[in-house]
Amino acid sequence: MTGPKTAIVTGASRGIGHAVALALAANGYHIATIGRSPEPDTLDAMRHITDKGVKTAYVEGSIADACAREALLQKACDLGRVEVLVNNASMAPRERRDLLDVSEMSFDEVLAANLKGSFFLTQAVANEMVKHLNREGYRPLIVNISSISAETVSVNRAEYCIAKAGLSMSTQLFAVRLAEYGIAVHEIRPGIIETDMIAPVREKYRSMMEKGLAPIKRLGLPEDVAAAVMLLVGGGLAYTTGQVLYVDGGMNIKRL
Repeated sequence: MTGPKTAIVTGASRGIGHAVALALAANGYHIATIGRSPEPDTLDAMRHITDKGVKTAYVEGSIADACAREALLQKACDLGRVEVLVNNASMAPRERRDLLDVSEMSFDEVLAANLKGSFFLTQAVANEMVKHLNREGYRPLIVNISSISAETVSVNRAEYCIAKAGLSMSTQLFAVRLAEYGIAVHEIRPGIIETDMIAPVREKYRSMMEKGLAPIKRLGLPEDVAAAVMLLVGGGLAYTTGQVLYVDGGMNIKRL
């Protein structure tokens, strides 16, 4: 008996995180998640997940907060052994400001949400995963959802770009450290995805994509990212770790 399997997907009540959680739930994973929204506001989203026949657990809070991370891991363990961690929760700057005018408060807030929280959650989950390595059928996996902003400069979102670049290095660090335990760590690097985060500039981005910003001339969908996660969850890349999987319509390709 392998027992119930659980995935932690941060920010699973909407956007990319919700699509990832639905895909994992369809494959039998119980879902533990965390978000800033009050729990009553997430009931519909959580119901969509439980409709797949699995259980869910929700923690209201920020992954930047140590107590919230501890509560999330405990609730996940209560659901079953933690087999997958998807660090998806993210936040853009509350206000896009020029690099020369970024406030220290915004810098700290964005890095705490996008980098610090994911780093320490990964640390805690990795230590939990190590405890279960000898269990039959146990295939632990950690996936960081970064952004094309990890390598593409946006001078009016400096703190976000820096945070995502740091998350990319965090992926490599954990990949090297956890390889001896057979815990794969990968990064999925989305391009411009149709989520609430791009709402203020959606039409601008849509026009840019239609004009050829990427070879595939459309905005990405949360389901595109979820499909990439499930490719990794499937376990077919056993001799691979620490890699970047682009889900950006080819935007990263250098062209003349």
